[in-house]
Amino acid sequence: MEPLVRELFDFIEKSPSACHTVDTARKLLLEEGFQELSETEPWKLSEGGSYFVVRSMSSLIAFRYPKRNFRAFSIAAPHGDSPCFQVKASPELQAEGKYTRLNTEVYGGMQVGLWQDRPLSVAGRLAVRAPEGVKGVLTNIDRDLLMIPGLAIHMNRQVNEGVKLNPQKDTLPLLGGGEADLLELAAEAAGVKKEEIVSYDLYLYHRAKGTVFGAKEEFIASPKLDDLECAFSAVKALIGGKNRENVTLCALFDNEEIGSLTRQGADSTFLFDVISRICEQSGKSREEQIRAIAGGFLLSADNAHAVHPNYPEKADPTNRCYLNGGVVIKHSARYATDAVTAGVFEEICKRNGVPTQTYYNHSAEPGGGTLGNLSGSHVSIPTVDIGLAQLSMHSPFETAGREDVTHMVNAMRSFYETELFWERSDFCRIG
Repeated sequence: MEPLVRELFDFIEKSPSACHTVDTARKLLLEEGFQELSETEPWKLSEGGSYFVVRSMSSLIAFRYPKRNFRAFSIAAPHGDSPCFQVKASPELQAEGKYTRLNTEVYGGMQVGLWQDRPLSVAGRLAVRAPEGVKGVLTNIDRDLLMIPGLAIHMNRQVNEGVKLNPQKDTLPLLGGGEADLLELAAEAAGVKKEEIVSYDLYLYHRAKGTVFGAKEEFIASPKLDDLECAFSAVKALIGGKNRENVTLCALFDNEEIGSLTRQGADSTFLFDVISRICEQSGKSREEQIRAIAGGFLLSADNAHAVHPNYPEKADPTNRCYLNGGVVIKHSARYATDAVTAGVFEEICKRNGVPTQTYYNHSAEPGGGTLGNLSGSHVSIPTVDIGLAQLSMHSPFETAGREDVTHMVNAMRSFYETELFWERSDFCRIG
């Protein structure tokens, strides 16, 4: 297994929830000399410095600050959450006096049946009492803990003809016998006492590890490739890429899978707040801040659908994306891409030897949206939507191309290192 793929799998394994994704990115950044800032404390930026700030434990913005009179912002924005089951309060449900199930609800759009009969566990954050208030603490019950048992075919002979699952009945996970206690296990994993827990955000996750497969090891499979493949690539590229003129920034948002309508989502002021504080530290006027935003560029990074080998008719007839085909440039009325932003990104990739491919939805099969347009409602910056081609999107175990990991890291690093600036709305200078 090549080192970059191994690093990706390690990143995903350490990120069983969105809060853990941020914590994993945070540790990588600290190792590379980035300094952590706080939203509630004054900032003091130094030329050539590298910084990051976390909001609500589940979103992170990291940036390199080249100089006070920087020209513009070069931003990559993936998301760190994935479709899954979220645990409700008072979670234990008894059955027959012999079983304990968990009361859960669906988080994001997913095929719930694919979660049956797979080893699962629980991770997230706990709100615990501290001496002077309440503190957020990560927890991960790092073992095979749960299973959602499917109904035997003997009891449902029509199962292969299609079954509609009721998420309040059919997909409740089996936790243990009659005395099982989830919060006791979560508290133990976090190193706190159960009675200290005030509240929690806990999520189910698939326990399988990433793997390389195929006749020539062409493919990879792992949980959460959407969108941790882009999140990993963006953090990796930010660490490796430097720019003399532009602030390079990675915005890792939470809650994309449920619409981004949270204070830590892309449809919040988080990105604008950070940009405003950077500009204020640089002594820029309001007009100069607007110019720095308008002159910059944002990559909205979220994976894309590959042509499915069993369902090729589901893809657009003339714009077809394949595993290992390179970085996907995504076009749709629901994306922020336009002809010029697509052209600029494609030119950057071409100059740096990174292959690209073009994605459109099949006209009769409208796809999902992503965070680019939502982020753009707060920070009106030229944007292109990109991703990597994958199969089984929103499955608990997804498939992608092995070579594409390298393509995305190289594309994002090349983007960060490019001294670009929009001189007019119809012309971007690429240094």
